Amino acid sequence: MLSHVFIGVADFDRAFAFYEPLMARLGHRLRFVERAGESPPLVQHWCGWQAADADRPLLLVGTAFDGQPATPGHGQMVALLAPDRATVDAVHAMALSLGARCDGPPGPRPHYHANYYGAYVRDPDGNKLCVCCHAAEDAAA
Repeated sequence: MLSHVFIGVADFDRAFAFYEPLMARLGHRLRFVERAGESPPLVQHWCGWQAADADRPLLLVGTAFDGQPATPGHGQMVALLAPDRATVDAVHAMALSLGARCDGPPGPRPHYHANYYGAYVRDPDGNKLCVCCHAAEDAAA
């Protein structure tokens, strides 16, 4: 369904230091890192991750193409899929340790569906992220 999602950030180095360990913990691989001025001439810093076993979709993080400061959108969120509830808990804790702000602690959200378990943070730029699992609590047992 999706080719890629781009998250705009103001400080690329800070954002990379935030996203790289989270994406690694979720089992995703870094596909590229490119910086403005590299060949071919780039006008922005950006990077992308993908699932270890697929080439799409990509999660892209970078500065805005037009050179203007990126700002978080109200009502927008990117949800990252975790394999189990323990990973949701671990990624949420890691995000907080890397400078995120809690926007909803890990826990069941039965108003979404019976097995939904998620956590919400704002990255250092204020972008809203969710880490969630759709499996039943005992599915991994």
